[in-house]
Formats: sequence, C-alpha cells, structure tokens
Amino acid sequence: MSERAAPFYCPYCGDEDLRPSEAGHGAWECGACNRAFRLSFLGLLAKGLRHGNGEGGNGS
Repeated sequence: MSERAAPFYCPYCGDEDLRPSEAGHGAWECGACNRAFRLSFLGLLAKGLRHGNGEGGNGS
C-alpha cells in the first residue's frame, strides 16, 4: 500500500481539477468549485465485511 493516495475527483462537485493544499497532509483543493477538503484513512474493520451471514436485515 502506498503512503499517499490521491483522490480522483472532488467529493463535492465531481470535477478532476484537484491539487494538494498547503494546509497539510491529506488536504486538497478543488479548482472548479473552490473548496478545500481533507482525506484520512481511519483504519481497518476488525471483523471485515460479511455478506449473507444469516443474521437478517439483508434478506438472507
């Protein structure tokens, strides 16, 4: 896994005109909608993602 991942599009307007921000690690600026945002990795889920485990709520 790389240390730095870049977003492909702005989460607000969907445009691809993004550049790293001087605000710090994980901060990005969108040239199209003039918004700044920060991305961060929170961690892995302890149990992982399970489908169809028979606990109801998902139609199984």
